[in-house]
Amino acid sequence: MRGSTVLPGTPCAAPRAGDPPVHRLELRLPDDVPFATGSFDAVGPLSRAAFPHRHTFYEIVHVTAGTGAHVVDLARWELRPPHLAVIVPGQVHHWEDAHGLDGTVVLFTEDFLLDHPGDRDLLRRLGERPWLTLDGPTHARTTGLMAELAGEYGHGAAGFATVLRSLLRVLLVRTARLPGPETTCTAEAPAGRFGTVAGEFARLITPAGADHRSVRECAERIGVTPGYLTEAVRAATGRTPGALLREARTREAQRLLVGTGLTIRQVAARVGFDDPAYSCRFFRRETGHSPGDFRKHHDRRVPSLEVDGPRP
Repeated sequence: MRGSTVLPGTPCAAPRAGDPPVHRLELRLPDDVPFATGSFDAVGPLSRAAFPHRHTFYEIVHVTAGTGAHVVDLARWELRPPHLAVIVPGQVHHWEDAHGLDGTVVLFTEDFLLDHPGDRDLLRRLGERPWLTLDGPTHARTTGLMAELAGEYGHGAAGFATVLRSLLRVLLVRTARLPGPETTCTAEAPAGRFGTVAGEFARLITPAGADHRSVRECAERIGVTPGYLTEAVRAATGRTPGALLREARTREAQRLLVGTGLTIRQVAARVGFDDPAYSCRFFRRETGHSPGDFRKHHDRRVPSLEVDGPRP
C-alpha cells in the first residue's frame, strides 16, 4: 500500500478538487510497523474528526462512551455505547455532534495483515456493516482484547509485531461472528486460486484502488482470463464481476453526491463516465433515483473542502 503511511506531522494527502481529505497512517519511526492503537486522546484529534474524510488504512473503533453519531458513507449511526465500528480504506466517515467520545482506536494497513486468504475479504464484508452493538459479555471480551493490543503496542517488546498481528486476527474473526444490522459474515473465503483471484478483484474495485476498470481490464491486471475471473468471483460471492463493478461505481457516486460539493457532471466524471446523460441513466437504473433527487433526499451533505469547508 504505497503512500499509505507517513511520519508524524505529515499533512493529509491533498484531495482532488472537491473530494474529502485523505488521511494516511502515521508511523512512530521510518521502519516501524504499519499499525497503531490507543485511546482517542492517544491517537490524536483526527480520530474524532467532525469533517468527512477518507483513509488509506483500516480503522476499528471500540466506542465505550459518548453521545452524538457516527456517519459512514450514507448511514448515520447513533451513539449508544458500547459499539464496534469498522471503517475500510476509501469509505467516507466523520463524527457528528460527538461529546464525551471515548474508547480504543486500532489502525493498520493491508500490509500488516497476516497472510490468511480470508482476511482482506473479511474486512471488506465488515465494511459493508460498519456499526455493531455489543452485548455485555462481548463488550467485556472486546475490552480485554483491545487492552492487550494497546499494551503490546505501547511496550514494543521483542516480537511485538508478531503478537499484534495474532491479536488483530483474533479481533477480526470475533468481529465477523457478531450479528450485524443486516447480515452476518463468515471468516472463511474460498480456498486456493479461486479465493486469491476473488480477493484481488475485491481490492481492485474498492474506492481506495478502483479506477473504473472493465471486467476484462481487471482480469488482465490480475493475470487471468475474463472467464476465469467470472468463475472465481461467482464461486466466492454468488455474483458476477460485472454486477459488483456496477455496485462499486454506484456506491462511489452516492458517496460523492452526499459527501462533497461536486456537481453532478463532476461526479459522473469521477466515477468514469464521459457522458453525463448516460451516467444519469445508469444511476437511475441502479438506484431508482436520479442523481439530483438522490442528493436532495440525503440532505446531510457537507460543502467541499475546496469551497470554504472545514480543514484538517
